[in-house]
Amino acid sequence: MSDAGDADVPEPPASPSTDDEGSVTVLGTAHVSQASVDDVHEAVDRERPDVVAVELDEGRYRQMQGGTPDDLEAKDLLSGNTVFQFLAYWMLSYVQSRLGDQFDIEPGADMKAGIEAAERNGSGVALVDRDIQVTIQRFWQRLSFTEKLKMVGGLALGITDPRTIGLAIGAATGVLFGLVFTLFLAPYFGVADLLMLGITGSTALQYVGAAGVGALLGLIGGFLFLPSLERLGHAAGGLLETFAGQLAVAVLAGIAACLALVVTGVSIGPISLGGASVGPISGAAFEGAGTYVIRGTVGVLAGLGVGVAVGALLGVVLDTFSGDVEEVDEIDIEEMTDGDVVSAMMEEFRQFSPGGANALIDERDAYIAHNLHDLRQQGYEVLAIVGAGHKAGIERYLENPETLPAKESLTGTASSSRFSPAKLVGYLLTLGFVVFFFLLVMAGVQNAFLLKLFAAWFLFNGTFAFVLARLAGARWTSAGVGGLVAWLTSINPLLAPGWFTGYIELKHRPVNVRDIQTLNEIVDDTERPIGQALEDMFDVPLFRLIMIVALTNVGSIIASVLFPLIVLPWLAPDIGGVDALMGELVRGAENSLELLREVLT
Repeated sequence: MSDAGDADVPEPPASPSTDDEGSVTVLGTAHVSQASVDDVHEAVDRERPDVVAVELDEGRYRQMQGGTPDDLEAKDLLSGNTVFQFLAYWMLSYVQSRLGDQFDIEPGADMKAGIEAAERNGSGVALVDRDIQVTIQRFWQRLSFTEKLKMVGGLALGITDPRTIGLAIGAATGVLFGLVFTLFLAPYFGVADLLMLGITGSTALQYVGAAGVGALLGLIGGFLFLPSLERLGHAAGGLLETFAGQLAVAVLAGIAACLALVVTGVSIGPISLGGASVGPISGAAFEGAGTYVIRGTVGVLAGLGVGVAVGALLGVVLDTFSGDVEEVDEIDIEEMTDGDVVSAMMEEFRQFSPGGANALIDERDAYIAHNLHDLRQQGYEVLAIVGAGHKAGIERYLENPETLPAKESLTGTASSSRFSPAKLVGYLLTLGFVVFFFLLVMAGVQNAFLLKLFAAWFLFNGTFAFVLARLAGARWTSAGVGGLVAWLTSINPLLAPGWFTGYIELKHRPVNVRDIQTLNEIVDDTERPIGQALEDMFDVPLFRLIMIVALTNVGSIIASVLFPLIVLPWLAPDIGGVDALMGELVRGAENSLELLREVLT
């Protein structure tokens, strides 16, 4: 993180001249309770301590005092989890913001009251909490995949109702499954002809294919050249001033251009890749595309219908299990500082995520206790203002300071050494890709084929990553970098093209923690239409960055899945088809094993 600083960070007063050890009194508060604010003022006025220690780090203190929040440094994005950490921070912040709105008090008002009371009484102020970015990084790292999904689901439930979520998930899943089934699996189930809806004949398929390809090219071109379309739209006025109108013009232009090729019989090409002719783009070239367009359209519509039905049922289930979400207003917030209530809440959180509780609660208990113990040893009389959930843990450490873990173990970033199925799959994919090329070479496959295979992999991955990055609103340079590295990152589980896209994007689009407050305000505005809310969220740099990184990665993943289904069969005829390619691979493996056997024996 870069230096944030408009507000000076407070420091404790000069150490007392006495050699006697000081003392620490811990006051547990609820961060969204007016009663806790009053308790803090009364306690500081009554105790008049040398130091008021508050549960803040430097970044949060500066933000509370109106200083400039930290910007996310571009180099930090390459650590891989930075965007996800911001997402986790947003989730936690959103929960606290909801509570603050519910009880009409600013989150963190208890800490602010401690600082104000200290200044009023001439006491020093000490910031004793761990850096929030370190805490969030360690918290996110400790969550399991299921726990992360639950957190994302919890945030979604805060944004909209469960039934809407169910419908959205069902519709998206249905469309995706329907498209994949009709395009790639239908022939194996013997229903491919049924999905053609009786449309046959070369001419009909040419027109359908031209319209489908033109719509797709227009859609892609519309997103790629969106700034130019916006300028033209504003100049033309009317419907063209809207995003939908501009995109519609681009789609219609693409359809018209491709239909013109069919009507006029004009061909463009032939196009070659590594010496292999793809053939001219003309009416005949659209015939095969027409088959895919018809089957794909049927699949999308059928999948959408089934998905919406299943999604409606899912929404009802989610609505049933999320019935307790809005019951927060039935809780007496002042009970949040009661020891039994806090213990029950902490235990519930530990059951949800033992690792997350360790990073968010236990480690911070120890870190804060370390700082309070140091102040006590320096002879200060300290009043510590902390969340009620930390009070018991901190007091245990202060009573037995010899049990404190080494402070070095509580700082820095956490690394996860636990087994991860996702990582295993990633490594296996990388190994498989390397072995694939090795076997091709061992099998004596022509160098021209290897060149074409690599070029196709490069272009296919790069195009998908580039287009989806632009779809999310990335700049040309950012999307271009993501597209250029997608071929490599898609076979390396330790890298992702979205990180590189985000790295370049951050050079022009600063992101900081204040964006989270803006997102919370948008989410909390229940009267704002969902479409307007999404548009406003995309105007927030943090949200746009998250979407750019995510969609760039999604584009590369889609390309990696579709490559063996679409591109490889298209290239394999040069060496006798996919079956012949597999045969070459098997023979290459046998040759390799025989060579190794001879060397070893």
